[in-house]
Amino acid sequence: MTQTTTPIDPAQWCIGLVGYGEVGRILAEDLRARGVRRVVAHDVKLGGTHQAALRAHAAQHAVELVGSHAALAEAADLIVSAVTASQTVAAAEACAPAVRSGVWYLDLNSASPGAKRQAAAAIAAAGGAYVEGAVMTAVPPYRIAVPLLLGGESAGELRPLLEALGFKPGGVRDALGVASATKMCRSVIIKGLEATLIEALTAARAYGVEVEVMASLAETFPGIDWQAQATYFFQRVFEHGRRRAEEMREAAETVRDVGLAPWSAAGTAERQAWVADLVARGELGGPETPADADWRVHADRILRGLRKSR
Repeated sequence: MTQTTTPIDPAQWCIGLVGYGEVGRILAEDLRARGVRRVVAHDVKLGGTHQAALRAHAAQHAVELVGSHAALAEAADLIVSAVTASQTVAAAEACAPAVRSGVWYLDLNSASPGAKRQAAAAIAAAGGAYVEGAVMTAVPPYRIAVPLLLGGESAGELRPLLEALGFKPGGVRDALGVASATKMCRSVIIKGLEATLIEALTAARAYGVEVEVMASLAETFPGIDWQAQATYFFQRVFEHGRRRAEEMREAAETVRDVGLAPWSAAGTAERQAWVADLVARGELGGPETPADADWRVHADRILRGLRKSR
């Protein structure tokens, strides 16, 4: 799709961020630091209990918060969707009525190929150019330069414009769904490892055999620092378990769509959601435990919570 309504220099664009969570705020910071003239954002949490932190961050980085998807879509030359997996289609459908012809829509959400196709249909019907983006590792260490796969018939045209903004897109596929399938299949392994380690090491801690288990893992897979890896996995799930559970439900749909029963993906989704529920109910203790605590601290919190629930 040839773009004729947006400036050639993407730094002169108005970039709209749908979702102002961890990823949205990182992108806002980096886009403003690279001189993008205008960044607007919308988040469903505006007006809720977390809005003060969002507004403070936006004010610090000169990001305009708007009250609706429509207001964002009306202003933006490039819309970047970074919401939770379950909101992928809803976000696209909310933006679509106000999307101007020729506007780019970059969907970074961790959703199944089927969900991406539904979102693409909504944007295409409004005359926008939909491109799926699959984020292939954790965003915070890389920030805007996180490894990214692109998909869709307009992906090749958008790629150099994203590079000018600081993104680091790798492979580009014309077929929609290939990038998201790659992401989802990877997530079955990576998020599955998170859930497996939380389950296995919490049980090992309860039995007092975590030292022996860790020693065996180190002997079998000597290239992995299992202590550091476990700590990182526990931290991320405690902080983002709900979001990860939604992603794994999308991964389960991806597996199911090829005729496989998604036993691993579905089980991982349940474990991630279970941790998120414990955190939400306050059963793992108060905020005095730092988020970057060692995995043993978090495992002990789980065990205390289990004892309380008996």
